[in-house]
Amino acid sequence: MTRDKIYLKVKKYITQHQMIRQGDFVAAGVSGGADSVCLLYLLKRLQEDIPYRLAVIHVNHMARGDADRDAAYVEKLCEEMGISCYLREVDMYGYAREHKLSPEEAGRILRYQIFQEVIDEQSGTGYGKIAVAHNANDRAETMLFHMFRGSGLEGMGSIRPVRDQVIRPVLCLTREEIESFLKEQNITYCQDSTNEEDTYARNRIRHHILPYAESAICVRAIPHMNDLADIVMETEDYLHRETIRLFQVYAQTYTDSCQCLRIRSKELLAEDPVMVKRVLLYALEQMTPHRKDITGQHIADLVGLLAKDGSKELSLPYEIKAYKEYDMLILQKERRQIMERNQLSGERESYTVEPPAEIRIAEGGCFSFMLLDRDLLPPGHDFFQKGQNIPQNRYTKWFDYDKITTSLLLRTRKTGDYLTIDKALHTQSLKQYMINEKIPKMQRDSMYILADGQHVLWIPEYRTSQYYGVDESTKCILQVQLRGGYHGGTS
Repeated sequence: MTRDKIYLKVKKYITQHQMIRQGDFVAAGVSGGADSVCLLYLLKRLQEDIPYRLAVIHVNHMARGDADRDAAYVEKLCEEMGISCYLREVDMYGYAREHKLSPEEAGRILRYQIFQEVIDEQSGTGYGKIAVAHNANDRAETMLFHMFRGSGLEGMGSIRPVRDQVIRPVLCLTREEIESFLKEQNITYCQDSTNEEDTYARNRIRHHILPYAESAICVRAIPHMNDLADIVMETEDYLHRETIRLFQVYAQTYTDSCQCLRIRSKELLAEDPVMVKRVLLYALEQMTPHRKDITGQHIADLVGLLAKDGSKELSLPYEIKAYKEYDMLILQKERRQIMERNQLSGERESYTVEPPAEIRIAEGGCFSFMLLDRDLLPPGHDFFQKGQNIPQNRYTKWFDYDKITTSLLLRTRKTGDYLTIDKALHTQSLKQYMINEKIPKMQRDSMYILADGQHVLWIPEYRTSQYYGVDESTKCILQVQLRGGYHGGTS
């Protein structure tokens, strides 16, 4: 395949998944290896067809003796190509020890933290894409890795082309295509010595299992596995939407002195068995900090309980009790745990916001606040033109700063809090809104909100107040971003 065909294939893939649009700021992670160098050359050429800003980030994990060589290579390459390059060093092993993580997971977390920091500093608006160089072989390896360890459809879907702000433009290319592209253009790259070792399970899949599959079973094994990953990914997305829909039909929050879910067992059992299991798993996920301790056997036990007559009880991870009450399946946190969390919620702090500022809360999230002068927005970012939308996403919001009349606070809820729910400026109490949204009572008390006195600007991960919306008359914009592990007060 010629270099032009490679470029056109990647450009089509980028367009298909809407990865890069005119005016975007893209930070590309470049290690110096073949995959990331190929990514860089293709992204540079793409600028001829789609005008956008491109920068390179190289993270030195201080893990190999030749790491400094790779950093120097990337810096020199970017200088020759006229691309801004940001070199950063991290203590991957120290972070892994401190947070009880594997070195690989620690490295991934630190890389994405640095990506976001550079985007915040350089994009001008706080918006940006992170381009990483996973290829089709990586996707096939990940699929097998998940399958061998036990996985559902989400794991079998493997690496996604786009996840939030992370894009993978060369996921459509095999490793062979990437190396041929570089060889044809006489482009050099760095060899990572750890890629040749069999220490990691992924490397053993890479060196032994996939080559055997290609040579002895099917020469197009990797493209076929990527086609399957696409099918599984689309199927999982559909089933996830159906799971949420059925959960909303059959489940309801019930609040007395503890967190509780009630599920109409008879109606749910009439659904397909696949959806019954998915709804029960989703219900448990709403009550737990994570799902790693929830096994298939727990779900099977819940299905058995669902079908039984009379009063039965089941103990589940995270101190959850499941029991039948007539035609209702009840999932309930034990009182002792709820009392402990009640005590903790009473100790939460209130933070005064004076932008620019960055506030880290105990739950692990980080809120950043900055002021943007509309007249100083970069070219191409005048979102106030008729017919254009103010840029908003789940974790970044814009507000009209001049409408804030008192001290801006990041805090938990108080009696009398309210928000503006429509453009006619009708208001609703925060308590009623949370009830309508079926937010569990224990979660309500622990959620942080952004408030101007008792007027709520933003309930993170839920909604903003219409009153503080940005419009044509706005002069000063308050930009608020949420990063890290905070998720609407769940813990």
